[in-house]
Amino acid sequence: MSDIQWSDGAPIYRQLKDRVIAMMLDGVIKPGDALPSVRQVAAEYQLNPITVSRAYQELADENLVEKRRGLGMFMTEEAARKLRGSERDRFLNEEWPGVLERIQRLGLTLEDLLPPGTTP
Repeated sequence: MSDIQWSDGAPIYRQLKDRVIAMMLDGVIKPGDALPSVRQVAAEYQLNPITVSRAYQELADENLVEKRRGLGMFMTEEAARKLRGSERDRFLNEEWPGVLERIQRLGLTLEDLLPPGTTP
């Protein structure tokens, strides 16, 4: 979880949760992998352990991680599938309309958007 830059735009626990979700989607954390401990994350980023616990609890509430007594938090097997679906829906409903509007405003074509050397 190195090089996290905290912004003032959202609560820290939410930013931490989003970072863990990104790591799950990117395959940095895989199903069955342990998340860093609350104490480890709190110490590394100089956060209140309650802040880290809140982020982890939200992940657990969404069944993306599971608590194993005495062992910590682990990514669930279904987390990646669940996240891809929910993140895809969020992108299409919340982000894509603005991106599409900007593309249209700038008069970009499909060829403009594709990497050089690829065909539609």
